[in-house]
Amino acid sequence: MKEIPFNHPFLVGTELGYVRQAAEEGGLESGGPFTARCETWLADTTGAKRALLSHSGTGGLEAAMVLADLGPGDEVIMPSFAYPTMATAVVRQGATPVFVDVDPRTLNLDPTEVKKAVGPQTKAIVAVHYGGVGCEMDELLAIAAPTGLTVIEDAAHCLLATYRDRPLGTLGDLGTFSFHHTKNVSSGEGGALLVNNPALLERAEVVWEKGTDRKRFERGEVDRYTWVDIGSSFAASELTAAFLWGQLEAAEEITGRRREIWNRYHEAFAELEAEGLAQRPVVPDGHTHNGHLYYLVLPTPSARDAFIAAMRAKGIATSFHYVPLHSSPAGRRFGRSVGDLAETERLSSRLVRLPLWTGLDSDSVARVIDAADAALNDVASSRA
Repeated sequence: MKEIPFNHPFLVGTELGYVRQAAEEGGLESGGPFTARCETWLADTTGAKRALLSHSGTGGLEAAMVLADLGPGDEVIMPSFAYPTMATAVVRQGATPVFVDVDPRTLNLDPTEVKKAVGPQTKAIVAVHYGGVGCEMDELLAIAAPTGLTVIEDAAHCLLATYRDRPLGTLGDLGTFSFHHTKNVSSGEGGALLVNNPALLERAEVVWEKGTDRKRFERGEVDRYTWVDIGSSFAASELTAAFLWGQLEAAEEITGRRREIWNRYHEAFAELEAEGLAQRPVVPDGHTHNGHLYYLVLPTPSARDAFIAAMRAKGIATSFHYVPLHSSPAGRRFGRSVGDLAETERLSSRLVRLPLWTGLDSDSVARVIDAADAALNDVASSRA
C-alpha cells in the first residue's frame, strides 16, 4: 500500500513559468517586479502598513528583533513551546529569551504567565500563533501597553488566519510569516516581515537594505546611498518571489482545501475525545484558523509513542512538535524560565501531528482517520 507522507509540497502549476519569466527578464536579485507583486499582495490582503519579502521566516524574525532595538541586558518573553529560530533571533541581538508556559487549550502564549514574567529588563513580547490559531492578542497588547513593550507576532503558521476579524501578523508592532516548504503557501524557503507600527517603517527599509538608505536614493531623496544603520541581506531573491507569486495567486483555494481536511479530522475524532482517548485542537470563539496543521494530544508519552509506531506500521507518517526550548541545551545556556512550564512539558511529550497538505486526496484522509481510530483504540486497550 502506498505510504502517506506527513507533508508533501503542493504545486499550483504556474510557479515554474513565473520562475522562467523572472530568469529571462534578468534582475534576479531582490526588489524586482515579482517581489513587488508579493509584497503588495501581502500588505493589501492583511492590511499591514508594509510587507517586506524575506529569504526565510527566520530572516523576518531576525529583522524584527533588530527593529525592536534589542541589546545586552534586554529580555524578551516568549513561549517555550515554539521553534528555536525565534529564540535564536533574540540571542543574536545579545538579549535574553524568557520562557513561559502556554494555554493548554490552544498551545499559545498564556497571558497570565506573561504578566508574571514582565520585569524591568523586559523589552518585547513574542506571540507565537500555534497551528494558525491566534493568541489572545487583546490581552497581550494590554500587558505591553503601559510600559511600551514591543509586540512581535510569530505568525509563521498563519497566512489568512484571523483574530476577531483581524489578520494575524498585523496586531502587534511587527509580524512575520514563513513560506517554508511545510507551510500552506510555500516558496521552498521564504518569509515576510509585516511592519504595522508606522514609527518603524523608515528604519525597516534601512535594515532591509543592509543598513543603507538605498531606498531613499532610488526615490531621489538623496544623491547617493550610504551606510546609516545596522542591517543585513534579509530580502528574498526574485526567483523565490516568482515561485511564491504562483502560490499567493491560489492562496485562498489552498487554504480552503486545508480547512476541509482539518474539518474532516476534527469531526472524525470527536467521539474519541469524548471517550478520553485524545484531545483535539481548540479554536476559541472569535478565531478563524487556516488549516495549517492538525494534532492530537494523547493521554501519556508512551501512548503517543505507541500511536506513532502504529501509524508508521500502516504506512502513515506522523510527527511530534516541539522539543521545549527551556529544556534544550541552548535554552538553558542563553535563556531563563518563569514558572514550572508544566503544560509545555506535558503537551510536548504527548502531541502528535497528522498528515495535512493540499493534494492529500479524500481516500487518503479516510485512511488516516481509520488508522488513527484503530491505533488509539489499540493503545487504550493495551493500557486497560
